[in-house]
Amino acid sequence: MYPARAQLNLLTLPDFPLVCPGDDLAELISTSLQKASLKLENGDVLVIAQKIVSKAENRYAYLNQIIPTAKAEQLALEVEKDPRLVQLILDESKEVVAKRPGVLIVEHKRGFVHANAGIDQSNISSLENDPRVLLLPEDPDKSAEKLCHKLKTGQLSQLSIIINDSAGRAWRNGSIGFAIGTNGFEALENMIGHRDLYDREMVVTEVAVADELAAAASFLMGQANESAPVVLIRGAQMKPSNAGSAMLIRDKHKDLFR
Repeated sequence: MYPARAQLNLLTLPDFPLVCPGDDLAELISTSLQKASLKLENGDVLVIAQKIVSKAENRYAYLNQIIPTAKAEQLALEVEKDPRLVQLILDESKEVVAKRPGVLIVEHKRGFVHANAGIDQSNISSLENDPRVLLLPEDPDKSAEKLCHKLKTGQLSQLSIIINDSAGRAWRNGSIGFAIGTNGFEALENMIGHRDLYDREMVVTEVAVADELAAAASFLMGQANESAPVVLIRGAQMKPSNAGSAMLIRDKHKDLFR
């Protein structure tokens, strides 16, 4: 049985510094926790914005260094985007899922289906004559695992890490936070075989708890200049696991929107 959850507390880590390539995120998080007079406890969940993970891992790309192929040039005309950016999107993707002027939806190499392969230009410094963009971490699950390992010190035996990003949805307006990397807990809770209030057996229910927590944290992080890229969650009572986030990706043949 999964635990009943009665209360959830979410706190942003204050005064988090700007992150540069090569920075030790675990050290920055520990310092921020100390400044806030906080100490990690067993069962805590840390939700970390993808952007600072990518910055620390130096996942920058410079558009002036990209030579677009003929395919990228043609696609750029169709979606009205910079051909160099389109080439990067193709390089980071398995396939184009949907397109129209202003929108390019792809399946990322890690399996996520979202706009522009998660490549972003917001909240990063860039020169007008040498623009740069930020790619997703090469392996978000591995990034989460490394952070979890570094932060689990002393008597801390259970810690969960979520690396989150934001994306739109096929059936709703607006973006929402979702997990692209996890470690330390079961990202998808399988409720099949459990009983409901009326003792009926549930036959299809699965709960994407990693995405639900990622979305809650994203609400606190904001999307503009809030400077709150790390959120501490207490009370989630996650089921320990090292399976990672792959279980959240729906198989292509089961995806009715593709």
